[in-house]
Amino acid sequence: MSCFTCIKVLMILFNLAIFLAGGTLLGVGIWVSVDSGSFLKVFGVLPHGVASQLVNVGYFLIAIGLLLLILGFLGCCGAQKESKCLLLTFFSIVLIIFIAEIAGAVVVLVYSPVIESILSSVLVPVLQKDFGRDEQVTRIWNATMTELNCCGVNGYGDFNNSAFVSSNNGHYPRPCCDSGAACTQQTADASHVKGCFRQILDLIKSKAAIVGGVAAGICALELAAMIVSMYLYCRLDKGGSIH
Repeated sequence: MSCFTCIKVLMILFNLAIFLAGGTLLGVGIWVSVDSGSFLKVFGVLPHGVASQLVNVGYFLIAIGLLLLILGFLGCCGAQKESKCLLLTFFSIVLIIFIAEIAGAVVVLVYSPVIESILSSVLVPVLQKDFGRDEQVTRIWNATMTELNCCGVNGYGDFNNSAFVSSNNGHYPRPCCDSGAACTQQTADASHVKGCFRQILDLIKSKAAIVGGVAAGICALELAAMIVSMYLYCRLDKGGSIH
């Protein structure tokens, strides 16, 4: 088997795996979205807020599954059919994803205060108006704050003058206080519970080695896919055959 044939076979197998993974994620995502009840039975009894968040992940899985299906199809068919158009399209999509990941990481690391400000301008009004009134918003935020041991986006101040505090005699959500006493503004201030945005950043930093390893592995795979697809494209561009 020549080097060219070996690379072609590896390209096909690699993208076949991506295609199958995409189909699996798509199937799970559709299952979660359409028949959430039976899906949740697989996990047994879960807190109601956590269960709701788990079901909402279905739409994300569908999007990722579709993207992987498209990538796997383009890469596999591009190598098998020796199609320059499909190979170039595959390369372009992976390159866009790669650049977006790098840009996103830089934005998160360098401009986290700006992101926090943007999130605050979007999410704080929702907390002020809908927390305690809208069942889904309340459930999701309660689950998030309980799981992450955080309060609001920036802290308990996000709930000042909110509909929830006004309708609960000045009491704040329980996760905003770290004591068993009534969660008043004074108790919340003394508890120093972090906002959820800062807590998520701290969690990522505490798992920096794991996050960095996963990110490096994904980037390495993307680089390898781009190199191989471009190698095959250039070989075809010279009028050669990969056989």
